[in-house]
Amino acid sequence: MKEALIKLHIAVFLAGFTGVMGVLISLNEGLLVWYRMTLTVISLFILLLWQKNLQKISFDRAVKLLLIGCLIALHWVCFYGSIKYANVSIGLVCFASTGLFTALLEPLLTLKKFSWVEVLLGCISLVGIYLIFHFDERYRTGIFIGIISAIFAALFTVLNKKNVSVVAPKTMMLYELSGGVLLLTILMPFYLQKFPATHLYPSLSEWGWLLILSWLCTVWAMGLMLQVLKKISAFTVNLSLNLEPVYGIALAFILFHEQKQLKSSFYIGFSLIALSVVLQMIRVLRLKKH
Repeated sequence: MKEALIKLHIAVFLAGFTGVMGVLISLNEGLLVWYRMTLTVISLFILLLWQKNLQKISFDRAVKLLLIGCLIALHWVCFYGSIKYANVSIGLVCFASTGLFTALLEPLLTLKKFSWVEVLLGCISLVGIYLIFHFDERYRTGIFIGIISAIFAALFTVLNKKNVSVVAPKTMMLYELSGGVLLLTILMPFYLQKFPATHLYPSLSEWGWLLILSWLCTVWAMGLMLQVLKKISAFTVNLSLNLEPVYGIALAFILFHEQKQLKSSFYIGFSLIALSVVLQMIRVLRLKKH
């Protein structure tokens, strides 16, 4: 259990770094996610062929993974859209509502019993988000898109819980991200017509950031996350992901000086989010011990 929690928080740190990438890479959110997923799929395919480790799965399961991958693509597009329309801090904090949505969705989509404790902990995070939303009207669009991103993230994690015990993590990633690439490739002409991009191709430095985003923040981070799901509930994973803002916002403070835009309510709300994570970690360890 301790090893799983360590892996979980390494993955959370890498996830926090992805928010910063939304600023460092000037591509619009749709193109950014398409490049990220395409690079990851190509890299994973080559890696699995080289290792001779590509697992064969049934057609039905492959279709399910491809569809789950569509949820990942939509989550990432909304996540980066939130950052583009607001800032890194807003996008990451909105993501903290994933825990509440998971507590509500997991009992509906799986055999897990409904837990009022998990709903309560999710609501603590939601109160924290409410306190943080003492920003001006410029951020309303970013906040709304960020909440939609959190719903997609909750759905993705809950549905993935059913597959991690039967499909190897890297094979699962390959199929899921391939589904996301397929969806975005089909939708991209319509997306760019609705949300025109200033440029279609990354600069040389942006290719470097995209490779880091693909290899470290996607392949490695998602691999760790899928390993963790074998031992820890989807709710615990998503609630722990509420710590993503801790790392991402700290980096945003250092790199972009976003603390100048934040009020004292931000820090109070942020403390509530961290508290909900700590309480759930204590609860999980006690349950496991008994």
